[in-house]
Amino acid sequence: MLDVPELTADEILARVLHRDGLMLVIDKPAGLPVHRGPKGGANLETSFEALRFGLPRPPVLAHRLDKDTSGCLVLGRHRKATASLGLLFKHGKIGKTYWTIVEGGPAEDEGTIDMPLGRLNAERGWWQKPDPEGQKAITNWKVMGRGDGLTWLAMEPVTGRTHQLRVHSSATGWPIFGDNIYGNGPRFGEPKLHLHSRKIVVPISRNKEPVRVVAPAPPHMHERLRACGWNGE
Repeated sequence: MLDVPELTADEILARVLHRDGLMLVIDKPAGLPVHRGPKGGANLETSFEALRFGLPRPPVLAHRLDKDTSGCLVLGRHRKATASLGLLFKHGKIGKTYWTIVEGGPAEDEGTIDMPLGRLNAERGWWQKPDPEGQKAITNWKVMGRGDGLTWLAMEPVTGRTHQLRVHSSATGWPIFGDNIYGNGPRFGEPKLHLHSRKIVVPISRNKEPVRVVAPAPPHMHERLRACGWNGE
């Protein structure tokens, strides 16, 4: 996958989807890692300085998305908020809906994948595989549309394992389109991974309605979303 350049202050400000006193939600571009890697290189965190909005420190990641995943990413604006968000993520209190385009697709219109995951091997770090002895991993899914050998799914991870949706899709027989680890995507270049963090629901304040944020579908998914009946919203 071609590396995406770091975002300028204006570019990351244009990606703020929600802001309040406790947190920000930004629309992460596909192809940009959230953290600086061991070899350095472009990453999202470098641009957080532009997101202080008057606070003494830049915001901090409350969770992570894979480099090639786009969409809703939650940041805590100060230490206490980040700690609260961390607990909400840890205990599965945050609702997450991802849009994916998968190759082939399920026969049914909705269902649940309950398949424990474990590490593939020590060399491959984060890579995962189905493993009966592994950590519990559950994903709910629903068909949003079908077309041309592809299916558009809304997937809701009940648990938050690394690469969970990618491994669950692949192991169930319908890999995510453009997945270069678990599917048939090329190692470099197009097409990019069709996995987008579409919506997040965060019950950050006890006495208020949860914060609901939706990220627009990324340009690289438009063509295949349309092929599956997406109306552009």
